[in-house]
Amino acid sequence: MDLSTLTIAEARRALDAKEYSALELTNAYLDAIAQKDGEFHAYLEVWTDSAREEAKAADAMIAAGKSQPLTGIPIAVKDNMLIEGRIVSAASKILENYHASYDATVISKLKAQGVVFLGRTNMDEFALGSSTENSAYGPTKNPHDTSRVPGGTSGGSAAAVAAGMALAALGSDTGGSIRQPAAFCGVVGLKPTYGAVSRSGLIAAASSLDQIGTLAKNVNDAKILFDAIRGHDAMDSTSIENPKSEIRNPKKLGVPREFLTDLNPEIRTQFESTLQTLKDKGYSVTDVALPSLQYALAVYYIINPAEVSTNLARLDGIRYGLSVPADVIGEVYSKTRAAGFGAETRRRILVGTFVLSSGYADAYYRKARSARELIRADFAKAFESVDAIVMPTTPSPAFKLGEKNNDPVSLYLEDIFTVPVNLAGVPAISVPGGTVERDGKKLPVGFQIIGAWGGEQTLFAIGKDV
Repeated sequence: MDLSTLTIAEARRALDAKEYSALELTNAYLDAIAQKDGEFHAYLEVWTDSAREEAKAADAMIAAGKSQPLTGIPIAVKDNMLIEGRIVSAASKILENYHASYDATVISKLKAQGVVFLGRTNMDEFALGSSTENSAYGPTKNPHDTSRVPGGTSGGSAAAVAAGMALAALGSDTGGSIRQPAAFCGVVGLKPTYGAVSRSGLIAAASSLDQIGTLAKNVNDAKILFDAIRGHDAMDSTSIENPKSEIRNPKKLGVPREFLTDLNPEIRTQFESTLQTLKDKGYSVTDVALPSLQYALAVYYIINPAEVSTNLARLDGIRYGLSVPADVIGEVYSKTRAAGFGAETRRRILVGTFVLSSGYADAYYRKARSARELIRADFAKAFESVDAIVMPTTPSPAFKLGEKNNDPVSLYLEDIFTVPVNLAGVPAISVPGGTVERDGKKLPVGFQIIGAWGGEQTLFAIGKDV
């Protein structure tokens, strides 16, 4: 088997045809991880023994004729999804030794299908960042150029798939955290409609923005994994009944040209080339107006820190996780959080606390929420005339490790094309959209397709034509 090209669909066929066993497939991936991950650091922990046991159980399911779409398929899981009994740290020192007490809903669904879990992947601490450099356990490196970042915050999951160290992976997307690393690593990344996949058991960063999604080698594999984890969940109050906004033959694409005025020339060239490919296949392309998108990044970086500061308040050194002893309770809080949180996490907590504070909530947070509604309205209006909106996934290819460490605003600008989707709650997918050359190496760039609420099937249909 060639792990660099193997897909879920092909592995399913081969497993059911008994060409190889789930154990043999799992061992191949475990060997690949052992050989490669010292260079890439995509995994924080590899579950060698349990993966083999799960593979044996999958082989028994296949032998009994109880095979399901993902039975025996080895996948990786981002380190912010709970698996009962396993450490789940969100790549933070404050949860370094925290063991999950229950399964996330997506994990329960995958266990029911007989999936093999290879391990937990590296990420930006608490899903805060755009490069997987904010992990307390060191950065992940891009498989296409190890001097560059894999993107974030699901950089470990994207790198694992791109390097042939997992057949597919779960990630979470708060403002582009699946799509941006998918673009940087040359794989497919799906951010579903908000609520289409349960968030129960996902360590929350920004609750109104977070969404679990999939990373895979191609669009079909991303769809197979999405179909396995989607659906309403009574354990998640934001979960929705199977949303559908399907278009039988989506052919009308909209491009927000005004929003792309300052686009990097090389990224523009690749974007226009992909557009031409779709035109040659019968798609029509028209300009669409999304005037509120100019405010999206500012809105996002008010709402995101506000929700982060609220969610992370629970990590106080008392209830669970790291606890630094002190004489008075206030010092336990401050010492624990100072020791346990990294620089970017502390920055977001401080910003979030400020924009929610008395005297400033009206000036910042509530205005940001109002502007968010304008962004949602702009998307809804645009989808009255087009089937999907397309734009680059990122404004640049993968940047160098350490290049933006001292300039947080520059790092935040990497999210400019992805955050509007999370603010609007609509689905989007990043598919490979060509390459650009840097330092003699060809780096992938992404082509982003944005659908109407519940429009995942539209995304899959268009994505397969790119």
